[in-house]
Amino acid sequence: MRFSRLIYIAFACMALTLLGSCSATRYVPEGEYLLKKYKIKVAPQKDIPPAALLSYVRQRPNAPVLLGWRFLFSKEARESLAIFDADALESSKANIDRHLTSQGYYNNAIRDSVVLKNRKAIVHLDVQPGRQYLISSVDYVIPDSSMRSFIWADTIHSLLRNAVLSEALLEQESSRMANYLRRLGYYNFNKSHISSVADTLNKEQRAELTIYFREANREDEIALSTAPQQRFKIESIKVFPDWSAETAFLDSNYLRNMDSLRYKELTIFHTGPLKLRPRVINRVNRLIPGAYYNEQSVINTYNRFSALRLFNGVTLEFDALPATDSLFASGSVPDGALACRIRLSPSKPQGYKLHVEGSSNSSGLIGVSPALSYFHKNVFRGGEWLTLSFMGNFQFKWNNPVTSTELGTSATLSFPTFLFPLPQSWFNINTPQTDVGVSYSYQQRPEFTRNLLSSNFGYNWRGGERFYYRFHPVQLNIVRLYHVDSTFYKSLDDPFLINSYQNHFDLGSSFTFYYTTDNTPSPAKSYFYGRWTTDLSGNALSMFNKSLTRDSTGSRLLWGTAYSQYCKTEVNAVYTWKPQPAHNLAMRVYGGIGVAYGNSKAMPFEKLFYAGGANSLRAWQARAVGPGFMPLDTTFSIPNQTGDVKLEANLEYRPKLFWKLEGALFIDAGNIWTLRQDLGREAGAFRFKDFHKSIAVAGGIGIRLNLDFVLLRLDMGLALRDPHLRQWLPASHWFKPNTYAIQFGVGYPFL
Repeated sequence: MRFSRLIYIAFACMALTLLGSCSATRYVPEGEYLLKKYKIKVAPQKDIPPAALLSYVRQRPNAPVLLGWRFLFSKEARESLAIFDADALESSKANIDRHLTSQGYYNNAIRDSVVLKNRKAIVHLDVQPGRQYLISSVDYVIPDSSMRSFIWADTIHSLLRNAVLSEALLEQESSRMANYLRRLGYYNFNKSHISSVADTLNKEQRAELTIYFREANREDEIALSTAPQQRFKIESIKVFPDWSAETAFLDSNYLRNMDSLRYKELTIFHTGPLKLRPRVINRVNRLIPGAYYNEQSVINTYNRFSALRLFNGVTLEFDALPATDSLFASGSVPDGALACRIRLSPSKPQGYKLHVEGSSNSSGLIGVSPALSYFHKNVFRGGEWLTLSFMGNFQFKWNNPVTSTELGTSATLSFPTFLFPLPQSWFNINTPQTDVGVSYSYQQRPEFTRNLLSSNFGYNWRGGERFYYRFHPVQLNIVRLYHVDSTFYKSLDDPFLINSYQNHFDLGSSFTFYYTTDNTPSPAKSYFYGRWTTDLSGNALSMFNKSLTRDSTGSRLLWGTAYSQYCKTEVNAVYTWKPQPAHNLAMRVYGGIGVAYGNSKAMPFEKLFYAGGANSLRAWQARAVGPGFMPLDTTFSIPNQTGDVKLEANLEYRPKLFWKLEGALFIDAGNIWTLRQDLGREAGAFRFKDFHKSIAVAGGIGIRLNLDFVLLRLDMGLALRDPHLRQWLPASHWFKPNTYAIQFGVGYPFL
């Protein structure tokens, strides 16, 4: 127990420090006031939530949560105290007024009042938005006849129809029309060539709008020109698949010393052996010589080369011809022609990744899960991504021979195309992938030894910037159990468990849909993502039931083994709120259900749900919770609680502390359940009327070391509500056996 007490003392001190009430006002200079809060009231109520105006406030109050920790350790935090500033208040009012004006509210009234008390200042702002004008008509003045015909044909997509006049809307419409024209070949056109005049005189909140299309020139950027705008065609495309900007800067002969080759309509320049096959470069490219310049094709080409995951940088440049450099033009070329250069800066082709999770609970059970993977991004010179992975999971107790060991290895090969041809027009925006994988897992427990051989074949692709899809038409799992303890099946009085721990043949398919509001690796603003996954197994095999033999239980056999038949679906939704760079609040909701039917009486063991561990209910070890109200099953020497249903919710506050350290305060809630109410295990069954009574709740605190390239995490979870005991645990029970666990992980438990 000495180790447990040390852990308790360490985390207790951390909690007291995190929640310390070190008053920030002691650092406020005499005669000044700490800015506590901005309160904004909008009247009369319009489509303007007060919270939306806070981002235009010039001064930000210091966050009250975890203030004691930051001020205790950080001199920089003390020096950056938000002291009430009257000038900043006036700037804030001006910012809000400009924002409202840009949104179409004119002649706004903003009044302020400041309450000073206990060396703190609370600012009240009463905002009265001004009048708005509805756009009654839109006229276009376009000197160029061709452009005029394009714009009039596109007015059905205009954002100005029956809209309220505002600077923001005019800006959006100008950008939309400029993008539209650049997709039609107007390479030089941009929104600065568009201006507008609104006539609101003597009108009852109505505006007559005139939009001018002007051609910028060096003498007067807004001078109205009668010269026609020029449409450009792509004359030539040069590709540099191993471009080095540093070498090009240092070596004046870098370009001229390159080798070149012609592949269809592309000219490829390279140094040394070509590491990416010309056929692949041509397939990824979406620009066509002789076609009009199309900005969307440029974006698609950029996205498709980036999706290969082979390059640190992808750059597309265009020059109007005739060019002076003979490298990019030869002979005479027509006016309105463009030379395109695609520069690709390669990244390192190989790498390694290491992931480790660990946990320990009050009963002395220790779990360690390391994983190592090696990847090669271009193994066959076609952008094929090879990944070799090795994993382990070890659970044991000190001075105890009972252990659980799992070892696994896998190989996955991803091709940057569909192996079976499909129309390439379906994937103009991004490069699809075909995945082929195989894996083997060996698990040794006191009760049995299990071998799992898996393989899969499937596709991955992206739709737009926010939608991702994965379809695996073939997933195969073959499971064999060996060295089963003679008393194991006898001790299992639950048919659900007996059917789960059987040899089985699992052939099915899966589909995953993923949506995100921000697909950058480290989003700077608040973001949401959702994932839905469905597995179906055994349905195709069931069509051949009449030709398959049965076993003693009536299950159909394939190669002497019953095949599995089930449907499993999971939904995972995460929202991360980032009101300030140093304060994040992450929320997750997860739900999953699996139903066995037809040839199966229970889902395979590896498809069942479990709770607990470093990324779940952190007050318990993995597989140590539920199902429902059920106690820990002593049939298993190492916890192995599983179920057909899982519900979980997590809330985690992540403040940045100092240096590279981050803190965490979290609450986890959830459980697993079975769908069947077998005799003696009714307490583990899911029932709509009372499932909420069997929810397990954990709270905790954590510390993280963020080294940018990796995040190391240490969390302590404390059981607040134990479903087996059917009660909330009083403080007197905290830090006693089976009430807390220490979890170590790499990366956040959820993003």
